Amino acid sequence: MERAILALEDGHFFYGYAFSNPRLNETGGEVIFNTSMTGYEEILTDPSYKGQIVVMTPSEVGNYGINLEDIQSDKVQVNGFVVKHIPSVYSNWRAVKSLQEYLIQNGIIGIFGIDTRAVVKVLREHGVMKGYIGIGDISPYQAVEKARKVPDISQINLVEKVAHKNIYKWEEGYWQLGKGFRKIEEKKHKVAVIDYGIKRDILRLLAEREFDLTCFPYNVSAKEIIDFKPDGIFLSNGPGDPSTLSYQISQIKKLIHTDIPIFGICLGHQLLSWAIGGRTYKLEFGHHGGNHPVKYLKTGKVEITAQNHNYATSPDSIPSDVEITHINLNDNTIEGIKLKSYPVFSVQYHPEGAPGPHDSFYVFDLFKRLIQDREFIKTI
Repeated sequence: MERAILALEDGHFFYGYAFSNPRLNETGGEVIFNTSMTGYEEILTDPSYKGQIVVMTPSEVGNYGINLEDIQSDKVQVNGFVVKHIPSVYSNWRAVKSLQEYLIQNGIIGIFGIDTRAVVKVLREHGVMKGYIGIGDISPYQAVEKARKVPDISQINLVEKVAHKNIYKWEEGYWQLGKGFRKIEEKKHKVAVIDYGIKRDILRLLAEREFDLTCFPYNVSAKEIIDFKPDGIFLSNGPGDPSTLSYQISQIKKLIHTDIPIFGICLGHQLLSWAIGGRTYKLEFGHHGGNHPVKYLKTGKVEITAQNHNYATSPDSIPSDVEITHINLNDNTIEGIKLKSYPVFSVQYHPEGAPGPHDSFYVFDLFKRLIQDREFIKTI
């Protein structure tokens, strides 16, 4: 095992050891922490983490290895992966390879032996910041200087790096023991999915609602979507700063006025916020994990949610014809909105979990009801 260093742009640095990748000796990105106890496979392959170095907060990351069913995209998306301890063996009946093998095959640096609690404490006190991982003989001074030179995440179009470039169909539903993923045969509503870096479990949950899913690339025009004549439009999750995606925001503005039901998740929610005249701002250290309490204001019920976002909608920017539907009980940030005059709504959190709880599956049912009856928006 080679010596490694994790350096932050503010001067903090932490020593550890590399457990992958021998072909690489450095990487950089925005350093964030995730509080989920399990689910590193889903985290690693979530396109929303593009451009980031993920620090797992549990002291034991898990020994369940990697299987082929739980991945959320076609490759590992994170820039780097930091854990306290890496198990020497993996043990799970579904696993086909170890975490170390998976990162090596995907060309991603993973390091262990880092005091992840200390890293989290720094990020909570000083906020998310740029970081650098170096393997081998590199001084703390050099590492910190390299961290400071890492491009700011808001200066990069990360969506174009993770989203599919072509139109494609999706027919895969839930995974079933001994059978694999169910192919959805019966389809009742044609839905246009705009892919900004979508997770596969979101597509599976949409497919399970008997949607005929056609996925369009992130740079699709409103005219192309309108000419497709969908019954509903879905705005997907994805990475990066929503304020930089001016073209996407302008297209969503046009789609809102078609009266076609629209549902957005995560980045889709943020882009919708901009399209209706709102604004987003960067959170101090983001929401990343599977234990965030969110209150649905319509019912008063609290659901435990999975989250992965660095930006939030500013409540002061919300127009009068938009209603806040969900709030985060940890910091009162906006977790959901709906339009009063159009069949349009969105949530900031990840209702599909993966990894995380399943409390929020109902929002996919709300979308189906909205497609069936546009007046249903009044009850959301």
